[in-house]
Amino acid sequence: MKKAVMLFAEGYETVEALMVVDLLRRAGVTVTMASITEEETVTSSHGVCVSMDAVLGEVDLLSYDAIILPGGMPGTIHLGESEAVKKAVLAMNEAGKIVSAICAAPGVLGRYGLLEGKRACSFPEHEVNLTGAEVSRDPVVVDGNIVTSRGLGTAMEFGLKLLELLVSQEKAEEIKGKIVYQPLA
Repeated sequence: MKKAVMLFAEGYETVEALMVVDLLRRAGVTVTMASITEEETVTSSHGVCVSMDAVLGEVDLLSYDAIILPGGMPGTIHLGESEAVKKAVLAMNEAGKIVSAICAAPGVLGRYGLLEGKRACSFPEHEVNLTGAEVSRDPVVVDGNIVTSRGLGTAMEFGLKLLELLVSQEKAEEIKGKIVYQPLA
């Protein structure tokens, strides 16, 4: 069974985080919601408090297939300033695991030098933080093991793309049907 870890910081974007967790869990992916601090509950930028499954320091990172950074402010700032997050993201990248981020969080990957020579996308106001990347306006961009997405409005596509990469295109299609997902034409 595939496993993913999502890193939560105070001020994360509620839907970007929880929609992806929900989609992956519906498909049987084990998702660990991990606080980047010692706090067992993390509050979103819109006041939604979520109990975590673990704290980052307790997680055996390399047993996971993917790491996911949700956006949101000031959550993304907290992610980018955390030495533990940096170590986690770099370790996952070095191991060739899926490293993914949405909204402002792809800028964290840029800060760590992971976007050099890659295509990537982010929330429009944060495209300047995609250091070294060829900036795309696609809703989701996959370049090697790096997956980026633009924001809350693309969270469904982001989650489904991660599902496709972690499990299969068939499973992603099955979940689309079960949730009656109908992209706008």
